[in-house]
Amino acid sequence: MSRSFRREEPKPLSYLQLIFREVARCSETSPAEIARLLGLKLSTVNAKLRTLIQKGVVESHDGRKRLRLNSAFGYVAGIDLGGSHVHYAIADFRGETLCESDEKIRPEDGPAKLIQQTQEGVRVLVAGLPRHGRLRAVAIGVPSPVTPKLGVVSWANNLPGWKDVHLKAELEREFRVPIFLENDANMAAVGEHWRGVAQAADNFVFIALGTGIGAGVFVDGKLYVGRTGAAGELYRMNVEWPRWDEDFGDTGHFESYVSGLGIAAEGHKSLGTEAGGRPSGLREERDAYFVFEALRQGNPRAREVLDKIFTMLGVGVANVVAVLDPDLIVFGGGVSKGAPDLMLATVERVVRRIQPDPPTLKLSSLQDKAQTYGAIFSALSLAQDAVVRQLA
Repeated sequence: MSRSFRREEPKPLSYLQLIFREVARCSETSPAEIARLLGLKLSTVNAKLRTLIQKGVVESHDGRKRLRLNSAFGYVAGIDLGGSHVHYAIADFRGETLCESDEKIRPEDGPAKLIQQTQEGVRVLVAGLPRHGRLRAVAIGVPSPVTPKLGVVSWANNLPGWKDVHLKAELEREFRVPIFLENDANMAAVGEHWRGVAQAADNFVFIALGTGIGAGVFVDGKLYVGRTGAAGELYRMNVEWPRWDEDFGDTGHFESYVSGLGIAAEGHKSLGTEAGGRPSGLREERDAYFVFEALRQGNPRAREVLDKIFTMLGVGVANVVAVLDPDLIVFGGGVSKGAPDLMLATVERVVRRIQPDPPTLKLSSLQDKAQTYGAIFSALSLAQDAVVRQLA
């Protein structure tokens, strides 16, 4: 654990807090290394470490020469709530995943039922874990801007009825632990910066291509969320200026095309009866799988649909580059896996035509786990912040 986002630390920190932070920052360390980095006497470090070991948050091994967080101190839950699914992961206190599960959702059921489903999903996983630890924090990525500090889902345009939903408060009442909410694309960017292809990039943009489209923006090694928490919400971006005054509803102009729902809509229109049977629900209506399957079977109309949409994606990426000039653009989400070679080749061609010195384009190395890793990292940061406060 080397970075945390959007949380203020108490200052000044005590020696005990500083030493805990240093252990948490490294996969493992030693008393001598901590003393050198913090400029403290070795005797002082050893005395504080004894306290941390007694409290159960730090463990020693290799004859007390090496130190690390005690993985059994507790669990954290990371949740990825999408427009068609919810994914759960439980990790130990060092961030190693212990168990996971994935469930389909019915977006049309509304917030109350989906919150209940999410709570139950966490309860089931935690119930199957050894009893010597306990849940310490929960973090969840949601397909919506999140009001900073309040943990309110502002408007999840792909989840009907999700406007100004106090999800943080609901989860706090259920689990009685610290809760952190973040936009799903921002959460994925955090995951890529922690464990993915963006570990060495301080300035990058993660573009999430799923049911909808969004982005997480890192500037100078920190997540940039903007004034209202809506930085990176590409779904409303317009790439056809003559249509600036049209009402695209909740999806916005860009997402109406460049997203799973946009591909599905274009696919149903272009492929007609070849698209299969009538969708039975909102989730099935948004599923673009049939277009990618038709492409693999050599259907030229499927290729035309994807050429058009990936070209529009390239124009959007070029506009993002013009504003942010990042070192790296990372693509993730289900749509990015449908035809990755075609998508990257098309986007790169368009961006290079518009931008004379474009950044590197890469696919997420974490794929559909990026949001989950970001949620685990955020929950760990939250749990460790709680420990720091308790050590004050």
